[in-house]
Amino acid sequence: MASVDEGSRRAGEDEIGAAVTLARGLKAAVRRVAEVREELLDDLLVCIVAEGHVLLEDLPGVGKTTLARALAGAIGLQFARVQCTADLLPADVVGTNVFNRREERFEFRPGPIFANVVLVDEINRASPKTQSGLLECMQERRVTVDVSTHELARPFLVLATQNPIEFEGTYPLPEAQVDRFMARLSLGYPSAAGEADMLRSHEGGDRLVDELEPVADAGELLAAQDAARRVHASDALRGYVVALLSRTREDPRLDLGASPRAGLMLLRAAKARALLLGRDHALPDDVQALAGTVLGHRLVLAPDALDVTGEQVVAEALAATRAF
Repeated sequence: MASVDEGSRRAGEDEIGAAVTLARGLKAAVRRVAEVREELLDDLLVCIVAEGHVLLEDLPGVGKTTLARALAGAIGLQFARVQCTADLLPADVVGTNVFNRREERFEFRPGPIFANVVLVDEINRASPKTQSGLLECMQERRVTVDVSTHELARPFLVLATQNPIEFEGTYPLPEAQVDRFMARLSLGYPSAAGEADMLRSHEGGDRLVDELEPVADAGELLAAQDAARRVHASDALRGYVVALLSRTREDPRLDLGASPRAGLMLLRAAKARALLLGRDHALPDDVQALAGTVLGHRLVLAPDALDVTGEQVVAEALAATRAF
């Protein structure tokens, strides 16, 4: 029995080591072609390993597309981009059935959502009907067209962007759509030195991204995702997450607190962070480090709550909630 337990422990250590090595390699590869803050890249990798989708809310021209392409290229994954406009239809994203005259039957032609990394650019410019077409893709990892269901590729990641200051011709994301994103991140402007390096390396075009060699493959990422699911989370840690969620629901400044799905995503992200830091168990520190990015965008402020943000509410909830 002892030898079996020791073998299981070694296998766990091997998985942890592989995941840490994967994250280091991806970070190095992405930062060769994209100027990204290290803490943002850490959070993004946590979401990927936790199988979560990401909402990038930032100004145009700060490198969102380059970042998405670099991630896909570094893992050797298929990349697709959807440019959202008011006339974009759900079929333009998920695909449609087309009649084959030669064989006299309908055939399914997949849309761009059938890729590993899908950049949905300016998602709030798509109509509510098209936005709702993404719900099943993001939650169930599958597409239903007419009466047929089609499984999406694994791994599968949606990186959606929206401009936080331009609202003309946009459709605000409904709460159900926002709740499907594990985290909301902002790239921000690079440092002066980083921007100068970016100008020098990209002045001839985006060849660096096109020439990026994979440092991992889909199998390694899937193995890391499987390992993250097996990271231990204690009953006390789950109780801590529930206590945080409950505090947001009781806050009078909010019309809508964090949902049960938010708690699931926070726990999954905490386990992925623990794995990438070389641990086989999640800690309150992991929850605290990620609570703002995972919960903040899900909170709906009351109309008279003009001097507070969702992230500030989460920070106050963390300060007022004792870890078990």
